[in-house]
Amino acid sequence: MSAGKYHIVVQGDYLSKIAREAGFASFLTIWDASENKQLKELRKNPNVLFPGDRLFVPAKETKEESAATGKRHRFELQSEKLFLRIVLKDLKNQPLEGNDCTLSIETDSKILTSSSQGMLEREIIDPRAVAKGLLLDRGRAKDAAKVERQIPLRIGDLDPETTVSGQIARLNNLGYNAGEVPPHPLTPEEEKKLIKSLPFRSAVEEFQCDHLGMDSPAVIKQVVDGVCGEKTAKKLKEVHGC
Repeated sequence: MSAGKYHIVVQGDYLSKIAREAGFASFLTIWDASENKQLKELRKNPNVLFPGDRLFVPAKETKEESAATGKRHRFELQSEKLFLRIVLKDLKNQPLEGNDCTLSIETDSKILTSSSQGMLEREIIDPRAVAKGLLLDRGRAKDAAKVERQIPLRIGDLDPETTVSGQIARLNNLGYNAGEVPPHPLTPEEEKKLIKSLPFRSAVEEFQCDHLGMDSPAVIKQVVDGVCGEKTAKKLKEVHGC
């Protein structure tokens, strides 16, 4: 029997998808393997991995069940449910309740209304076949002036908050214009260029003004520097939700 193998994470990989591709009903079979202890401590969230991460995938084990011959038997596979959740908020960071939306996962569309928390939720049945989606937000029916907007979704594409690409994605998702990330793994030179870019630094400054030291002008002066350090990155993850 094979002892298992290492999987090198690529952009768009997340553990639920990797587990299903490997034939496991639960991602915990992989996540809880002793070989992944260091990665588990580093990433925390199994569905927010980073290209280049080495993930150990154990070999599948055969399970035997006893059953009488000459009879029909029913066996059910218990697998964990996976959901895509999106929260809509206004410019004042307040939830948008009652917005009429269409949330598409690949080619499957469903009409939804945002909850009192501004949340939209859809179950992902097979993560192996899901990589992109589209949110069409029509606003609330009772609003006189409605602005329809389309938001492309890259499912499983979010990088850790400690990376420049992950910070830019979270800032953009929260409405801060932090610029675009090239559609390939960043080189050290590209990372340095993005960190020093005006859109990124301005977006970080705006985020720091909005969420760090809001009650103290003196504190604001200290923390608003356009640098997404440990404290800012931690707050960014908290506000973003993951």
